[in-house]
Amino acid sequence: MGEEAPKSGMVKGKEYDWKDSNVALFGSDLDRGVKKEAASLEPAWKCVDTPKEGLKIWRIVKFEVTDWPEEDYGSFYSGDSYIILNTWKEEDEFKYDLHFLIGKHSTQDEYGTAAYKTVELDTYMDDKPVQHREVQDYESDMFLSYFPTLSYMEGGADTGFRHVPPECYEPRLLQLVGGRKTVQVKEVGMWKERINSDDVFILDAGLRILQFNGKNANKDEQMKGAQFCAKLKNERPKAKLEVSDEDCDGTRLVMKGLRDGGPPKEAIVKAEAKPEDRTLLRLTEKSDKTFSFETVGKGEAIAGHELDQSDVYIIDTGAHCYVWVGLHASEGEKKNGFAYASWFLGQGPHPFIPISILVQENDLKTTQDTIGAN
Repeated sequence: MGEEAPKSGMVKGKEYDWKDSNVALFGSDLDRGVKKEAASLEPAWKCVDTPKEGLKIWRIVKFEVTDWPEEDYGSFYSGDSYIILNTWKEEDEFKYDLHFLIGKHSTQDEYGTAAYKTVELDTYMDDKPVQHREVQDYESDMFLSYFPTLSYMEGGADTGFRHVPPECYEPRLLQLVGGRKTVQVKEVGMWKERINSDDVFILDAGLRILQFNGKNANKDEQMKGAQFCAKLKNERPKAKLEVSDEDCDGTRLVMKGLRDGGPPKEAIVKAEAKPEDRTLLRLTEKSDKTFSFETVGKGEAIAGHELDQSDVYIIDTGAHCYVWVGLHASEGEKKNGFAYASWFLGQGPHPFIPISILVQENDLKTTQDTIGAN
């Protein structure tokens, strides 16, 4: 039974809300219009002409691709969208993973531009990168591995605290959550209700920096909190830094700077991959240029399903979604695979999980294992 086709397009001037959109942008008219000639005119892409290992990050500003300062790598704003290129070597050959990251308050203009500019860069690089969609609070393990500490601040980069003298700072409350590999730093609002015993919090008031260690906070969070505070202190030599544990009057100290009440703590639940949750869908372009999109397998049984190289498949593992592009897939299937994957996820319980595009001719080993991915 075929699935209903997704609708694409951008709406200008609307504050982005993940509950209102399925981010089906890669198959839009914007996406179809991307050409390598246009990509060659984008000055931001010139730096990839001479590959070097490591990260390169850009931010979208009023439809333009702008460099993100290296000292801010790992720090993002929830009101912005970004493009991240990771370059690495395998047997003396350069490999690339290309991500676009969408802040949860990014406007549709911004994340739409990030989406089609990602396609443009991929085109400029002769389709060598593996493309990924990342959503704030639902990042892939691969993306998280790039940054020892990943932080999100409210607003956009133009409102960044770096441009304000410390004595004029608007105080902010930061929450640290994570484990040994990556700790995430999130601005959560100046509310007493945000404080709990399981995490580390930082009250940043410009010339006063207070680290609060909840009694159940793990050692990694505490260590990363100390490193983050030390970085702030280094940027503001006159600032006073305090560290207080919950059992040592820390609660009273941090609560003094917060307001009563406030919104409840956000419940961000990461999806878990289970074999029984896997779904395999097939996208086929028909002779009249319309598309057939249907489920062809569910659960553990899809591991034995042979992929037709002339089509595009969507493999939803429950924690990650893959768009598998067959060697002989049509141009229409290639251009619309991401849009259909995004639309399909938008109908289910985990719409914001990472999406990766795997092109058969570029990554034979990965595509061979895709159906059994977990």
